[in-house]
Amino acid sequence: MTRLLPFAVALMIASAAGAAPSHYAVTATVAIPDGGWDLASVDDASQQLFLARSANITAVDLAHGRAVRSLGHLDRGHAAIPIPGASEILATSGKDNSAYLFDTKDGRQIARVPVGANPDAAIYDRASNRAFVMNAKDGTVSVVDPHAARVEATIQLRPGLELPAITPNRILFINNEEASEIESIDLRTRKPGAVIALPGCEGPTGLAYDAKSGRLISACANGKAAIVDARTGREVALLAIGKGPDGAMVDEARRMAFIPCGRDGVLDVIALDAPGGPKVVDQVKTEIGARTGALDPRDGAVYLAAARFDPPATPGGRPTAVPGTAHLVVVTRQ
Repeated sequence: MTRLLPFAVALMIASAAGAAPSHYAVTATVAIPDGGWDLASVDDASQQLFLARSANITAVDLAHGRAVRSLGHLDRGHAAIPIPGASEILATSGKDNSAYLFDTKDGRQIARVPVGANPDAAIYDRASNRAFVMNAKDGTVSVVDPHAARVEATIQLRPGLELPAITPNRILFINNEEASEIESIDLRTRKPGAVIALPGCEGPTGLAYDAKSGRLISACANGKAAIVDARTGREVALLAIGKGPDGAMVDEARRMAFIPCGRDGVLDVIALDAPGGPKVVDQVKTEIGARTGALDPRDGAVYLAAARFDPPATPGGRPTAVPGTAHLVVVTRQ
C-alpha cells in the first residue's frame, strides 16, 4: 500500500518509461538547511529524525515533513542518537574528540563528554542504559553514561571502527573499515570477543542486524553486501550492490534490508526471506551522494540525506554542494 505523506512536498514518483515495476520508489523530498551531513536516526517517541551535520544537528518532524530546528554546535558531526526516556540526544563531534548531550526541545548543550580519537558512529543499549561511541582513529569504544554525562569505561579494539549493531544477547558488532572485518564486544562483560573475517568485502562501513535470522548485513566499499551468521561468524552470502555505501538498515516488520550507495546514487533493497537466502530484489534510483539514511519502523519509509552538486573545479577535486539544495530523499514501498 502506498504511504500517504501528510505534508506539502514535491512528489517525485519514479516512473521512467520502459522501466521495470519497482516495489520501492522515491515519493517525496524534505528541504533541510545547507551543510554537510553524516549519520541519521529516527526517534519513535517524538516522531523526529535527527541528522548529524558538519556544525550541528538537524531535527526533522516526520509527521509534517519539515525541518523544525538546529540543535547545538558540533565540529564535524558524525552521529546523533536519541536517549530513550529523555528529551536528549547524544552526538559525536569528530574534530574535538567529544560526545555532546543536547536538549531536543531547545537545542541547548547539556554536557560535553571527552571520548577517544575521532569519534564516529554511536549506538544506545537499552539493557544497560548506556551509549557506546566508536572512536575510529584509536580503535576504542567509549562507554558513556548519558545520565551522569561521563565515560565509565573504554574498550580497546583496532583502529578503523565504523557502524555498530547490537544483538538481543547483547553482543555489540562493529565494522572495521581498515581491516575489512567485524569486531565484537560482549556487553555483559565489556570484553572484546571474536573477530569475523569478511572475505570478498573491502572497506565495510554500514552494518545492520536482522533478529529473526540472526544475521548481520555489512555494506562494503567494493560494491558488495556481506551477509554473516552472527552466531557462527560464517559468511552466508555476498551480494552485488552499488558503489559508495555508508549505511545499512533493516525493516524487521516487512523483512527488508536497505543499503544506500552514494557513488552510484541508488538504494539497494534486499529481501531477507527470499527463497534460497537474502537477495537484492530492487535498486531504487535516488541521488548521487545519498550514502547514509534512517528507517522509520512505523511505516518502513527510508530517509536519505542528499544535495545537488556542482562538478569539481579541478581533476580529482571534490564536488561542491549547490546552496539551497540540501534535502532528505523519501523512499517508500509501493
